Amino acid sequence: MAILQNKFRRFFAARALGLAGFIVFASCLAHGQAVNSCVDCHSAQPGPLEVTPEKFSQDIHAQKGLTCTSCHGGDASSYDPDQSMSRKAGWKGKIDRKTIPQLCGSCHSNPAYMRSFNPSLRTDQLDQYHTSIHGKRLADGDTKVAVCTDCHSVHDLRPPSDPLSTVNPVNVAKTCSRCHSDAAYMKQYGIPTDQFANYSTSVHHDAMVVRGDLSAPTCTTCHGNHGAAPPGVDKVQNVCATCHVFQAQMYGKSSHFKAFQDKDLPGCVVCHSNHGIHMPSDAMLGTGPSGVCMRCHAPGDHCDRARAEILGNLTQLDDGIKNADQALRLAESSGMEVSEARLAQDQAVDSLTKARVTIHTFQPALVNQEVQAGMKIAAANLKAGQDAMVERNHRRIGLGVCLIAIAIMLVGLWLYIGKLES
Repeated sequence: MAILQNKFRRFFAARALGLAGFIVFASCLAHGQAVNSCVDCHSAQPGPLEVTPEKFSQDIHAQKGLTCTSCHGGDASSYDPDQSMSRKAGWKGKIDRKTIPQLCGSCHSNPAYMRSFNPSLRTDQLDQYHTSIHGKRLADGDTKVAVCTDCHSVHDLRPPSDPLSTVNPVNVAKTCSRCHSDAAYMKQYGIPTDQFANYSTSVHHDAMVVRGDLSAPTCTTCHGNHGAAPPGVDKVQNVCATCHVFQAQMYGKSSHFKAFQDKDLPGCVVCHSNHGIHMPSDAMLGTGPSGVCMRCHAPGDHCDRARAEILGNLTQLDDGIKNADQALRLAESSGMEVSEARLAQDQAVDSLTKARVTIHTFQPALVNQEVQAGMKIAAANLKAGQDAMVERNHRRIGLGVCLIAIAIMLVGLWLYIGKLES
């Protein structure tokens, strides 16, 4: 009995020692880690109040060493509400929406402070925001307009280079649409809410989202980001020209340039639209549903005749290139060498591209210069393909004659051998 009691004492003593060691280890581990009572409490909060450690760990501020108290004040090392959320500890609580830009700007407008994190990061965002339509309306007391957190998120704010960031180029349009596609929210401003729907059908959206071209235009490309302001109608062509440089140069030579300015028309938008810009085509010069010229011009007038001449020239060059392509493909499939002409086809295509850009001058003579240059190349390539086919035919005839001659010789030889044997 005594032996059994000793065994039980040793068993419980060992367990007690192990438990004590675990408690000491856990205490040391907890002491070595920074206490964040804010996240510990808000992890269990419902809805928008919930901020989990996983969510906060994705925030660029958390990754740079900032904590909840950097914005909200207070003492995150204490679990006592009277201490952690005391005014003495600098507790601000929920940030008033009107003060959010100024709060963000208290760090982001400080070059010396921001340089310690990212020397290349701009520090004029707050100044730009004050010049924007959002900033001006906020200053006038409109708290429905966008502030920093509406676009950048709050407790899981990611850098723009992160594909999951709300301000990554691929996601910018969707972020803007959260307000600008909400008819009820935008009702008081009297502006359309179909921008995102139209943009989703555009060539720009296709380049950005489908093809992954991050240089393609999105909302902020044309409207700005922190200095967001709808461009004036007389400035739209200048916005487009930041990317479409050659088209803008050609447009500056056209009669439309001055006419649109005099009539206060929005330049490029008249023909190409704004948010729902589709891939341009020669059909825009036609008289069908895709045609744009006849929306303003009357049939048979000077501009209508110019339109028809330009369209005819472009069609002629396009057909010439297609005919040359067909002839060269046929020659290639027949085993003929036409690589030089095939390379020259690129020059003809370049001429067609230049002609289509020159359309913006609305001067048939200038467009025709590029068309004729391309036609000359296309005609030479067509002839090269046709000559290759003629040579192929000659080779086949020659080969046929040779085969017949060989066959005759073999028959004669067979008959001669048979005569010798007889």
